[in-house]
Amino acid sequence: MALMTVYHGSGDVVECPEVRIGRYTKDFGPGFYCTVMREQAERWALRMPVPRVNTYTVRFAEGLDILEFREMTEEWLDFIVACRHGEPHGHDVVIGAMADDQVYNYVSDYIEGALTREQFWSLAKFKYPTHQIAFCTEVALQSLEFVGCEEVGHGRA
Repeated sequence: MALMTVYHGSGDVVECPEVRIGRYTKDFGPGFYCTVMREQAERWALRMPVPRVNTYTVRFAEGLDILEFREMTEEWLDFIVACRHGEPHGHDVVIGAMADDQVYNYVSDYIEGALTREQFWSLAKFKYPTHQIAFCTEVALQSLEFVGCEEVGHGRA
């Protein structure tokens, strides 16, 4: 796979990314989350007291188990529901659209039975495109090379 640039929004300089298991379940399970969309990484970072965007180059190693959702599909929805329930998966990397705050509310309503699958799909329209790459294993993290970090938004001098 070709070399690409990805971004991670954070409150920290993250030279050595880690797979962290947080107290909240995420779309693609535990991992280190990046995006090819710098603007999206800036939105993630702006939640922090000192917002920063870390930049990396990525070249995926041969043999990685990479699952990519090129669009929001039934399989994408089922995968997110399973991950948000804490079910593990065996992929090194998962790539696809993210369930942003609004879409996550619809996912939650679907999980709880307040929405049918058909209702979910009629409501699940993004206001802007989203993208995420979850590096889910230590071997996947070896594909990342730190380029630099920059303060963004309200934290800039």
